Amino acid sequence: MASGSMIPCVTLNTGHAMPVLGFGTGSSRTPEDLPATILHAVRLGYRHLDTASLYGTEAAVGAAVAAAVSSGAVASRADLFVTSKLWIADAHPGRVVPALRESLGRLGLDYLDLFLVHWPVARDDDDEEKKSRLVPFDMEGVWRGMEECHRLGLAKAIGVSNFSAAKMAKLIDLAQVPPAVNQVEMNVGWRQEKLREVCAVNGVVVTAFSPLGAHGSDWGSNAVMESDVLRDVAATRGKTIAQVALRWLHEQGVGFVARSFNKERMKQNMDIFDWELNEDDKENIMQIPQRRACQGEYFVSPNGPYKSLQEFWDGEI
Repeated sequence: MASGSMIPCVTLNTGHAMPVLGFGTGSSRTPEDLPATILHAVRLGYRHLDTASLYGTEAAVGAAVAAAVSSGAVASRADLFVTSKLWIADAHPGRVVPALRESLGRLGLDYLDLFLVHWPVARDDDDEEKKSRLVPFDMEGVWRGMEECHRLGLAKAIGVSNFSAAKMAKLIDLAQVPPAVNQVEMNVGWRQEKLREVCAVNGVVVTAFSPLGAHGSDWGSNAVMESDVLRDVAATRGKTIAQVALRWLHEQGVGFVARSFNKERMKQNMDIFDWELNEDDKENIMQIPQRRACQGEYFVSPNGPYKSLQEFWDGEI
C-alpha cells in the first residue's frame, strides 16, 4: 500500500489492504485549515482518511488528498485509503449510488476505498414541507445499492457502521457482496465482544470509532481518558493514556479511527506499534466497567421504526 508509513495494514475480504489506524475528521470542532492538518497527518505517515457525508469534511479530505499527491507526500492517490459514509437521508434503495457520486464529487475522487452505511436508519426528507421523519430501514434494498457501488468500481469495498451483532447476521445472510467492515463504537469501556465474534466468523473487519471514548464530545464518555487503570498502565510503561487505549485495540485485531488535530497527539497516536501490553496490563484493562456511550437515542421514538434502545441495538446495550 503506502510508501513511507509505519502503520500496519489489515487485509479486507475484498483483498484490499486497509491501514489499521485511520485519521478521523468527524468533529464539531475542526481546525480552520483542515486540509493543511490532514496533509500534515499524511506527512507523519497516516494513510487512511475517514470522513462522511454527515461530517461536512469530504471537501477538506479531497483537498488534502490532492495536495498530498501534488506535493509528493505520497506518490499517487492509490497510496491513500479513503473511507466515507452514506447518511440516513440517502439510505433508500434508489439513493445509494447517486449519494456516493455526490460524495465523490465533493472529494474530487473517482472512487472510495471503503463506503459504509452510516447507521441502520432511514429518513424521509420532505423538502416542500421542510419536514423529515424516520421510516423503516430497507436493509436489503440499501445493500443492493451498496453492491451496485462496488460493481461500478465507485467503492473498492463496502461495509456498515453502528450495526449490532443481530443486524450483522441478517446482513451477511442476504448479502451477495459481503460487508468488508463494521465501524462501531469500541474502546476499553465498550469492548463489543459479541459483535466481534459474529464479525470474525464471517470475515468482517471491525473498526473502532471513539477509541478514546469521544472524550469531550456531547455524547462522549470519560471511561477511557479518566480511567485509573489506564493511568496506572501508562505511568508504568512510560506511555500516554491514549497510547495504551489504542495499543489495547490493536492487540484485539481491530482497526481504529483516532481523531486529534493536535500535532503532538497525532504523532503519539501512531507510536503504538513497536511495544506490547503485558498480561497484568491486559487483565487490569478487562476490569474496566462497560457502557455504550453512543446510544443513538435520536433514532428512537414512540411512532418511529425503533420504539426503544433495546430494539434499536437488538438488546446489545
